[in-house]
Amino acid sequence: MTIRVALAQLGAQVGDIDGNVERLLAAWQAAADQGVELLVATELTITGYPPEDLLLKPEFVAANLAALDRLAAEGPTGCTAVLGFVGAGEGDATDAAHWDVALATRDLTNSAAVLRDGAVVATYDKLRLPNYGVFDEARYFTPRDLPCVVEVAGVRVGVTVCEDLWTEEGPVQAAARAGARLIANLNASPYHRGKRHDREHWARHHARRASAPVVYCNVVGGQDEVVFDGDSFVVDADGEVVARGAQFREDLVVVDLEVDRVDEQDVPAARAVRPAITWRPTERLDELGEVWHALTRATRDYCHRNGFRQGIVGLSGGIDSAVVAALAADALGGEHVLTVAMPSPYSSPGSLTDAAACAEALGTDHHVLAIGGPLAAVGEMLGDLVVTGFGRPDGQQPGVAYENLQSRLRGLTLMALSNENGAIVLTTGNKSEYAVGYATLYGDMSGGFAPIKDIPKLLVYELARWRNTDAEVIPEATITKPPSAELRPGQLDQDSLPDYEVLDDLVTGYVELDLSIAELVERGHEDAVVRRVVQLIDHAEFKRRQAAPGPKITARAFGRDRRVPITNGWRG
Repeated sequence: MTIRVALAQLGAQVGDIDGNVERLLAAWQAAADQGVELLVATELTITGYPPEDLLLKPEFVAANLAALDRLAAEGPTGCTAVLGFVGAGEGDATDAAHWDVALATRDLTNSAAVLRDGAVVATYDKLRLPNYGVFDEARYFTPRDLPCVVEVAGVRVGVTVCEDLWTEEGPVQAAARAGARLIANLNASPYHRGKRHDREHWARHHARRASAPVVYCNVVGGQDEVVFDGDSFVVDADGEVVARGAQFREDLVVVDLEVDRVDEQDVPAARAVRPAITWRPTERLDELGEVWHALTRATRDYCHRNGFRQGIVGLSGGIDSAVVAALAADALGGEHVLTVAMPSPYSSPGSLTDAAACAEALGTDHHVLAIGGPLAAVGEMLGDLVVTGFGRPDGQQPGVAYENLQSRLRGLTLMALSNENGAIVLTTGNKSEYAVGYATLYGDMSGGFAPIKDIPKLLVYELARWRNTDAEVIPEATITKPPSAELRPGQLDQDSLPDYEVLDDLVTGYVELDLSIAELVERGHEDAVVRRVVQLIDHAEFKRRQAAPGPKITARAFGRDRRVPITNGWRG
């Protein structure tokens, strides 16, 4: 038999319970108007994901439960909806009466509700609670090992949530053994490169094993250090993808599925005469396009959801700041971006020219504020405490303190403009720099959001060329010239760092893959280079803890995805 299913790929916002209810009601009504019998929404649709310590507020949990009742009462009749909410059990998860502090979370569950014709007809509590990477679900939720199978339009539907899918056996197969002929899987699965392959692998596995279609509905939008790409899909009982949602934007995907019926009861007449839905594939982004759209979506949502309409970028004429400026312009609109070139006595004329050309192409409000005067004034104030100025008659050469002074003056300038305009400063450091500590604390790390914080240097170049395929906004000279911070005469990045081909591979191996020094050497790197880079990465942890948040793009990002002690004596 045929059942009409809709995937409500929504941009549920954490904490915006009323707004999330309105989004869901609108999608639910639109689905009902198209004759949909089963609407599948996202994980924790009502609260947004991840709600984190908002779950410690009883009033927040209560508001979420009240919203569930409202959805049940106001949802359209004739269309069953499956959506995510926070369930609250009776009493504490553990008897803690003899302790000074009881468990704050009580007996909360990451749950899905089945709503139909004014009532909550069934609920399911997530069993597999991820507690790795960016996930902390064991901190908040209690697992339940009870499958949920509910009949919808003559079809037995098994309800599961996100991580329940990512295992050989588990809740999906339990639902199938309980009679499910279609699996609804509600998700809040953050994006990183290559994630789609893993999602589809598990969906195909369970669909084929259970001989049942799998409906995988994922949230969309940026949330602090993660970004959700949507990219929802449906696989049939043979494991073939038969429908997809859009990437990085909200979507309502409607599809007719052939599913085994519970018994031989008659098909309702209203369904027998309705026109068939022919799903039309949405355009897929290439790999670099996915990354670019992830970064722009994350930047837009972080800025707008935190009340910022304008972004500020220190535009040096280098590759990193040019890519961040382009991302900001795509995310917020060029007219809402203020770019500032802040040349020191060591900035090349070409860098100023490149910065101006980039700003003109992006349509930003561009200014040049030279820091030579402030740099001299601070140098005079510091006197002999810090060696300042190159070409001194006594032959003393300034060191890193003088270089960082320039960066910090730039950070001070940008933050002054931020305070004056109520705009957010977007920092320009990339993952390679953050890894080895080559981003200046209280200098170029100053700001509210770090769009390319998880982007290795070589990928920055790839993104620049990808963005220029539509229209050249990043000058070719910016892409082709050797990278330099221009903090001293003739400076190049490779004066003190390995080539980025080597550095990026070491960062990937050590940070993302947790490879040992010996294993990194086995990858073809020199032992001395490996040990130096590893030492730089370990030593810079204190800096990264003070960095602005930025979106996770790789398999393992700095921040909540990687939690290494700042103070630690392990040297590998």
